[in-house]
This record gives sequence, C-alpha cells and structure tokens, in this order.
Amino acid sequence: MSASDHLFPVVVSNVVEVNPIIKRFEFKHVNGDELPAFSGGAHIVVEMLDDGTKRKNPYSLMSSPFERDQYAISVRRDDTGRGGSKFMHEQVTPGMQMKISAPVNLFALDLRARKHLMIAGGIGITPFIAQMTQADKLGVPFELHYAARSASQAAYMDSLADRFGDHVSCYCDDQGESVDFETLLSSQPLGTHVYVCGPKGMIERVVETATSLGWPAAHVHFEHFLAPPVGEPFEVHLAKAGIDITVGAEQSLLEAVEASGTPINCMCRGGACGQCETTVVACDGEIMHNDHWLDDEQRAAKQRIMPCVSRFRGKRLELDL
Repeated sequence: MSASDHLFPVVVSNVVEVNPIIKRFEFKHVNGDELPAFSGGAHIVVEMLDDGTKRKNPYSLMSSPFERDQYAISVRRDDTGRGGSKFMHEQVTPGMQMKISAPVNLFALDLRARKHLMIAGGIGITPFIAQMTQADKLGVPFELHYAARSASQAAYMDSLADRFGDHVSCYCDDQGESVDFETLLSSQPLGTHVYVCGPKGMIERVVETATSLGWPAAHVHFEHFLAPPVGEPFEVHLAKAGIDITVGAEQSLLEAVEASGTPINCMCRGGACGQCETTVVACDGEIMHNDHWLDDEQRAAKQRIMPCVSRFRGKRLELDL
C-alpha cells in the first residue's frame, strides 16, 4: 500500500503570504493530536478536492522535526500547471479541513557524514529548513548555499541568514551572484555529503561536478519532485483489472488509475522514488517519460512507465495493472 492511501484529517491553522508567488500553509490534526514524527527532508502528500477533481501533491515539510503540534509547507504558485498550486493559493483558507499523508523521507540527512553541504535553488529551499533545524539541534556541521532569481522571490532568505548566521550563504541572479560549484565542492573535507534540491539544471550541474571531482555516489543526494505535466487526454487499458480508463488533460496517469479503484504502489508522486514503476504490456505510440528514475535505454525500450508523471500519445497503451 502507498502512503497516500492512508490519509488523516487536518485543519488548516494558518496561511501566510511569503511573497507574491509563495504561500506557507500550516496544518494541525483535526482532533488536536500530535502529528506523526518525521526527520528533515521528509514530505507529505496533500489531497485537494477541486470541483470534482481529486489531486494528491507532495510537498516538503519545512517545520521543525522536534515540534509535532503542526506541520508547515510552502507552495509556489504555477498558473501553467495542472491547478494544484492554484487551488492551494486561491481556495485554501484557515479553518478549512483537508487530508494529508504521514511523512515519507526520501531525502534524509545521512548521519554518518562528517559535514552536510546543502545547495538550494528557489522553492527547493523548503526541505533544507527542516534539515538545518535538525542539524543545528544535533550539533553536526552544516552549511547552506541558497540561490534565487531575486531577493523578492527568495522565500525565507533573510530569516534563514538571521537564524543560522555564517552557516548560510545567499546568491541572487539579479545581483550577478552565483554559486561556484567546482570551488565549493572541491574545498570540502573528506566525509562531507552534499544535498541539492531545486531546478533540474542546478541538480544536474551539482551531480556532474561532484562526479567529475571524484565524490562517491553515496555522498551525493538530490531531490526534485516533478509536477505531472498537462497534455492531451489519452486512453489506457489495465490488463489485470480488465478495464479501460481515460486520463484527463490535467490528470496524471497515476490519479486516473487510483480513481478506477485499481491498486498501485506510489510514494513520492513526482517521478523520483520508483515505487509506481509499471510494466508496459503493449505500446503503439509514444510514451512521454518525465521521471528521474528510468534510464535512456529503459525509456527507449517502451517496457516500463512511471504513471505518476508520464503521459502517452498514440493508438494503444496497455499496462500490467
């Protein structure tokens, strides 16, 4: 079973406009109970009931792992997406009841590391806020390098610098500032682990630079949840269930499978964890892979698909579900 199959009720305790494109949402258990424990880097899945459409989107927890009376997430508005962030920004208000999943952590700090080097871009800052709180409390060495397009769009930049002092370095594109990844990664002590979350290009540059400098792969951690893209509706046959389903223009294949009542494993819902990887029985057309899990050879073979973020264009797609 999947984490997002087991949702529990919460009440929205606060909504804060961080800047014109980012809002922070805080949740408390509807009964006032303690919320499930988590560690820095964890995410929850938030269920959104939007005028007959059910969406389940993952968001990193940014609240303190040592305080379980409430959770906090931040959501960047994207008017070109499927509507989840727009729903959160326009329809979620304090006092509203919603459902969320228990936390899942695919981006945890490796506590064997001698030092934690954190690199964030844009809204990718959110998991690091909880991670820094955890590292600071445990007294382990860490530093954050946080890049954003501008100070006006940099969520929490000033407050993090005030809170963690010299542990935080900030960079704004509009001021001509940027992170020198090669210098940064080449100057770290042995035993350092690097963590990166942000735009795809940033993640790729950090991973490529670390690899070229000889960093062990086990010391390089990254997280990038992809929002399922919009596209043309398409039909899919589920072989085991013996049914045909329609995937809507603003619906993910995973959501359509779930809506049909067909069991499917999932965890991150963003193309990163591999839990929803599914065998393709037949494919007459093009699979539009959008995940971080399959390699180029697997994609070309058209034998596997990640339903959480991938779409299809063609005559027939049959899955082993």
